[in-house]
Amino acid sequence: MSDRRHIAAIRFGHGLRLGGSPPADPLAWLDRQLAATDPPGGATSAQAVQARAETIAQRQARDRAGAAAIQGGAARATDQAEPEAAGRTPLGILARAELVRWARQRLASETPFRDRLADFWMNHFTVSRRNGPIGALPATLEHEAIRPHLTGTFADMLVAVTRHPAMLIYLDNHVSVGPNSQVARSGRRARAGLNENLAREVLELHSLSPAGGYGQADVQELAKILTGWSVAATEAPYSFTWRPMSHEPGDKTLLGRRFAEGPDTQEVALRMLGTHPATYRHLAVKLARHFVADDPPASAVRVLQETLRRTDGDLGAVTRALIRLPEAWDPPLGKFRTPMDLVLAAGRAVALDRPELLLGGLTALGQPLWSAPQPNGWPDQADEWMGPEALMRRVDWAYTFAGTLGRVDLAEVTQAALGPLARAETVGALRGAGSVRDALTLLLTSTEFQHR
Repeated sequence: MSDRRHIAAIRFGHGLRLGGSPPADPLAWLDRQLAATDPPGGATSAQAVQARAETIAQRQARDRAGAAAIQGGAARATDQAEPEAAGRTPLGILARAELVRWARQRLASETPFRDRLADFWMNHFTVSRRNGPIGALPATLEHEAIRPHLTGTFADMLVAVTRHPAMLIYLDNHVSVGPNSQVARSGRRARAGLNENLAREVLELHSLSPAGGYGQADVQELAKILTGWSVAATEAPYSFTWRPMSHEPGDKTLLGRRFAEGPDTQEVALRMLGTHPATYRHLAVKLARHFVADDPPASAVRVLQETLRRTDGDLGAVTRALIRLPEAWDPPLGKFRTPMDLVLAAGRAVALDRPELLLGGLTALGQPLWSAPQPNGWPDQADEWMGPEALMRRVDWAYTFAGTLGRVDLAEVTQAALGPLARAETVGALRGAGSVRDALTLLLTSTEFQHR
């Protein structure tokens, strides 16, 4: 028989950590996390990233100068001592540190529901390290624009994310110039022009969705509205800045509503989009697809959509409604785990304390952290992750992962991973395995562990 205590940890979190107990009152446990504050020690702020990068660059320069001054074998020994650091950029070093911080925090987290929500919204507002300049900025987006609004309004989150340096750089708004702006008329930036990337993704992915009925003219008008929102290139390289000389003058019309020029219209336009009925519908479908089913029942979508409409987009309210949906609990284990879900659950079940193994697993299984190939983020449906090759990679990864662990108590790991949700067939197969490594591989590749 299913146990809601374990379902809560698996469906709404990243699984129990080895030695942990399932919550006695699942709803109260989830509600407490919604009311909690995030732990200190978050990511470096966007404004501080470049300063840290410059400090690393200066240290590297001193190290190179010192090595060059040393003659003979001592210099060769220095070169051989730090081969991994050779050629690594300061921003690359910072990005790696933030990846490790993300993994370590989630492996030990006592508020995994908040982590899952943060990761859900980070995927909704994808920024990717595949765009070279992004570097460590996804971490700052999470901690400066996503987590502060997990239980606030969606409109607040939309504004915070859209004006964040990570999003402005990723979708090229920092180089967008109004065709009739002072910069364009001056001719000083001959190759500059209006960039529609951010406007298009705000409409298509972040708010209305194509079902919202916008057209290409609306994309162009929003792109003009957003001109001037940029990123400082001197002194504080990753801070938001307003560039009036790049802003398109004159009125713009978005979805039939007129917006005057100036530094205040961007937020007004985004708030209109963030509270649009089509946006609420889009968000309701995505939340239900992530937490309920790949093809979410219409009844669940209606409840979430109506909650958003009634509360003016209150994300705390819609999340509380979500965890009270009967469809979110029954049947259990109805969602196929993405690589992120799978690797995090495995790491927590064995009390993993090596974040590099978690990050390596994400890469091996095709979902490297903060590296989605397109702005629409990673897919949230089983068909996208269940190809024959992808399933074989999961088996290979599970066997390799099991081989990296020391001595483990198989019964305790199974209890943490699945509890009463483990099928009798799986338990029998574990008992008959030839080694603990084989048994762990069977556990991690079992049908029930591959779902949440």
